[in-house]
Amino acid sequence: MALLSLEGLHLNFGGVAALAGVSLDVDANDFFAIIGPNGAGKTSVFNCISGIYAPTRGRILFDGQDITHWKPHRRAMLRIGRTFQNIALFKGMTVLDNMKIGRHIHLRSGVVACALYYGKAAREERAHRATIEREIIDLLELQDIRHKIVGTLPYGLQKRVELARALALDPVLLLLDEPTAGMNAEETEDMVRFILYIKQVRRLTAVMIEHDMGVVMDISDRVAVLDFGQKIAEGAPSQVQRDPVVIKAYLGEEIEPA
Repeated sequence: MALLSLEGLHLNFGGVAALAGVSLDVDANDFFAIIGPNGAGKTSVFNCISGIYAPTRGRILFDGQDITHWKPHRRAMLRIGRTFQNIALFKGMTVLDNMKIGRHIHLRSGVVACALYYGKAAREERAHRATIEREIIDLLELQDIRHKIVGTLPYGLQKRVELARALALDPVLLLLDEPTAGMNAEETEDMVRFILYIKQVRRLTAVMIEHDMGVVMDISDRVAVLDFGQKIAEGAPSQVQRDPVVIKAYLGEEIEPA
């Protein structure tokens, strides 16, 4: 059984169809990429998976459970984490505080205990902070900036902090929405290195939206291609890269028969 299944997803905004019958199966420990031209519906798929949008028709199954109509916070409790194409950090808070927010679903103390910060709540917060520092800050090489205000950091570091916050959730499924968008060559190389390391060490399941085909080829196990809200191809990266329908969608050209 696939860890994540999308069954015939349709998403309409008035008379505009953002998704038209998209079906995908993502197996456990898969690194799955979704690619396609701008406006193809890639982020709409992510917003349906994470609960920001409710599909007009179709189902979303996670580990065999129908979560189509679950609220976003309930999906987070299933340990579905994500990053965003446009950085969605708390810019006035520190790197460490942003990461601690990513672990909020693991807190078990009551509201009063957390507000007063005593006893179990204080011990629990210290334990989560230790986990973050031990498992994520070192992993993503954020030691020197963990007490910096996020809004003062360069763009590439902010993208890395957003990845760190998603990892703080301890996700079973990680959704990466254009993790290298807007980065220069050096920042992209660093981000790919970190993602590859996460893939090898954490062994989690990931779905990635990415425009950089070099990154897709380096990281992905399988690739699905969307165009105008429909899936037009799926398979191994090398196979998809050679698909005439995919080439036509990207280049807008007819492919001459061999």
